[in-house]
Amino acid sequence: MGTAASLQVHATDSAQGQTLTYSATGLPAGLSINAGTGLISGTPTTTGNGSITATATDTTGANGSAGFSWTVNQQATGCTGQSNTPNFGPNVSIFDPSMSAASIQATLDSIFNTQKLNQFGTQRFAELYKPGTYSVEDNVGYYTSVQGLGQNPDDVTINGDVTVDSFDGTGNATQNFWRSAENLAINPSAGNDRWAVAQAGPFRRVDVHGGLQVYPASNGFASGGYIADSKVSGQVSSVSQQQWYSQDSNFGSWSGAVWNMVFSGVTGAPAQSFPNPPMTTLATTPVSRDVPYLYIDSSGNYHVFEPSLRTNASGASWANGPTPGTSVPMSQFFVVTPSNTAAQMNAALAQGCSLFFTPGVYNIDQTLNVNNPNTVVMGIGMPTLIPIGGVDTMHVADVDGVRIDGLLFDAGTTNSSALLTVGTQGNSTSHASNPISVQDTFFRIGGDIAGQATNSLIVNANNTLVNDLWAWRADHGNAGTTGWTVNTAQHGLVVNGNNVLGTGLFVEHYQSGDLQWLGNGGETIFFQNEMPYDPPNQAAWMNGTSNGYPAYTVGANVTTHQGYGLGSYCFFNVNPAVVSDHAFQTPNTAGVQFHDLLTVSLGGVGVISHVINTTGGATPSNTTPVDVTSYP
Repeated sequence: MGTAASLQVHATDSAQGQTLTYSATGLPAGLSINAGTGLISGTPTTTGNGSITATATDTTGANGSAGFSWTVNQQATGCTGQSNTPNFGPNVSIFDPSMSAASIQATLDSIFNTQKLNQFGTQRFAELYKPGTYSVEDNVGYYTSVQGLGQNPDDVTINGDVTVDSFDGTGNATQNFWRSAENLAINPSAGNDRWAVAQAGPFRRVDVHGGLQVYPASNGFASGGYIADSKVSGQVSSVSQQQWYSQDSNFGSWSGAVWNMVFSGVTGAPAQSFPNPPMTTLATTPVSRDVPYLYIDSSGNYHVFEPSLRTNASGASWANGPTPGTSVPMSQFFVVTPSNTAAQMNAALAQGCSLFFTPGVYNIDQTLNVNNPNTVVMGIGMPTLIPIGGVDTMHVADVDGVRIDGLLFDAGTTNSSALLTVGTQGNSTSHASNPISVQDTFFRIGGDIAGQATNSLIVNANNTLVNDLWAWRADHGNAGTTGWTVNTAQHGLVVNGNNVLGTGLFVEHYQSGDLQWLGNGGETIFFQNEMPYDPPNQAAWMNGTSNGYPAYTVGANVTTHQGYGLGSYCFFNVNPAVVSDHAFQTPNTAGVQFHDLLTVSLGGVGVISHVINTTGGATPSNTTPVDVTSYP
């Protein structure tokens, strides 16, 4: 209430040359519809909810209608009653340099021993280091965040290592998910730090005084990964990593390539050379904004720093001084613990608070409604949100500046329509100067429980930044939680908004196409995909008359779109006779362009017949890629 709103109604007429007139019933007080354009606009004057029926009528009197629901909430009064020195709960360990190294190491070892193999457990942890210097070895297991509490990365220095390796005894790092390192400096004990992660393992705002190895010490298989806003004075070495995306960073150098290495805004990146070797290098990232992060001041008060928007970004945001942005006191955040209800979270959001989720698993029995501009919803320790009874977990209004960061959206056992929806479909508002961002945000369908969700993430708001996304329909997990008719999910990401930018999109195993891009002006920098492993037969996985679904579909009405560094793999292990006609599907128009694409059949288990539309040959049986350097 009291905030201007708009929604564009779209209609088409099968008859040629007709002029449409628009009308609507059930509009909230203060809103009206333009009969000539179909734009609903105005400022709501009363709270409430109801249904709108919009009708388009042509000059012959023929008409069509569509209905949708609306809610007008009370205008936020401001966030009150919160603390600048909150209790973050028992799953957050806060270290001080005055503590003995032995006591800190004992805590780190205890957390790691709990989380080392705990891939589908419910424990969650965050390790926070106050400004100072520490001599420790921090091995990082599942659902663990490691973060410095300084305002700048070098305010916290680890003389030792922050390590992810093949901890499970397989020698591989293909399942090193759900962990993070952020906002600290590392002096590696032997010259190189090791961060051998797969998906959902961001490495952000880290200053490595030495080299960085992103592969396991065994040289086993690895399937990562993501670095952003970081500096590595030595060499970043990938060796066995299948694919990797590096963004807005400074490297001494880079070594290694398997299938798909992508760089945007990275000084020290290798030159563009796809496919030999497969390096895709962009000098800048067109639009970026690093994640909000927690820090403590000299008086012991906590704040969240919100970095500013960058255009044509290159190098770490703090490479030449502190990151530009805004500091927000912790008193503007409702600190959420697993004992809080969704109703309490919604009350805090309506008041005008941002949300800060502490480590834990949360049962969400009513949709969380993020309606106020510039709201931050963030978490540490991979807080996991599970919808109850088939509700959608979260809706974000079509407003400026909302930031979603550090959350794991887990599907519940009753199907949800969408786990996270951003904006209102059909809204024409531009958010270019202050976009909504969804960052280090992960989605899971099955694996821990037999979850179901039709869509994981729907992006309706224009200019949204989707950055470091892993949307995963599980191919393995606890007994009874995976299977073609068990953990059902159609799409990982659906983009309806215009001018949306995706940087670092990992979307895997969905049943009706992993990514659908239906808005104009979109751009993707790095896409990693595996098609669903488990179609039981070809008949069960048909897109009309086409074999299988594309991993990445650009809608038939889209006229402008760009993609850089995109890979799709198949491994149809339930039935190796299954075929996918192509991995990428796009209209043939000059404004829709793809650069540096590839397909791979892992172990030759199944076939992708073409890379994009009918271009690119069938995947061979020896796990080598089929490359397309540009399309059309």
